[in-house]
Amino acid sequence: MKIGLVPVNVGVGSVDNIVALARKAEAVGVESLWTFEHVIVPLDYASKYPYSPSGKMGAQPETNFVDPLIALAVVAANTERVKLATGVNILSQANPLLLAKQAASLDFVSRGRFMLGVGIGWLEEEFAAMGTPFERRGARFDDYVQAMRKVWSGEVVEHESDFLHWTGFKSHPLPENLPVIIGGSKGKAFQRVARYGDGYFAPNAGVEGMQELVEQLSKACAEAGRDPAEIEISGMWLGFHEGVDAIARYADLGVERLVVPLPALGGNPVESLDRLADEVIAKQ
Repeated sequence: MKIGLVPVNVGVGSVDNIVALARKAEAVGVESLWTFEHVIVPLDYASKYPYSPSGKMGAQPETNFVDPLIALAVVAANTERVKLATGVNILSQANPLLLAKQAASLDFVSRGRFMLGVGIGWLEEEFAAMGTPFERRGARFDDYVQAMRKVWSGEVVEHESDFLHWTGFKSHPLPENLPVIIGGSKGKAFQRVARYGDGYFAPNAGVEGMQELVEQLSKACAEAGRDPAEIEISGMWLGFHEGVDAIARYADLGVERLVVPLPALGGNPVESLDRLADEVIAKQ
């Protein structure tokens, strides 16, 4: 089982915190470091966060939310092996050409270590601040994923849709092998993973929750004619609170990577990584 950590960019007091965590994680064998994204945190919002009973995300407006790609560039400059991933960037509110360029560039400077995790987003107030329509964000997401892959192909880009009008250009550098990981569990998330995803980032709550998500993904793959074995599944493991024995149960479900929320490690995350290394990573 691959073990990742999330988030390396939220609530950090300084760049030294990011660097220290990244170096320690790589030293103890953590496979990947992940980020969360919000450009803003509204003082109040009517939108409902879909993964909490309260409908609210954990971050306060004053929380340091370092831009994911900039934070991961810092990680890339201070590590050699650990993979870098966004979990997830809000593609539907982004400029897809700029994000395609940034993603390819991060893959270039990290020597092929970047994985682009993307989702459609849920915070309507953030879309409004970004000047992007909240409506049809799912259709926009689907279009953007296909268009970005054209940018990474090395071929002349031609893409005409309801949202984009691209013609007659190329963009370099090209990524070495940039997987697109799609997150979410609401709406048409599973259909999107089946059609467009190289990986799936599951917002599961425990093993039972993961089993239900895997079943839904398998069904969507069958409907799309896609072999589910082609899709790398990453899930959330709530650390020692959930128990080390749960890791084998996740593996039985086909999960290949477990991403551990840093707060689940308890105490100082850098110091807690030694326990994670001894009790989990060393036994995988």
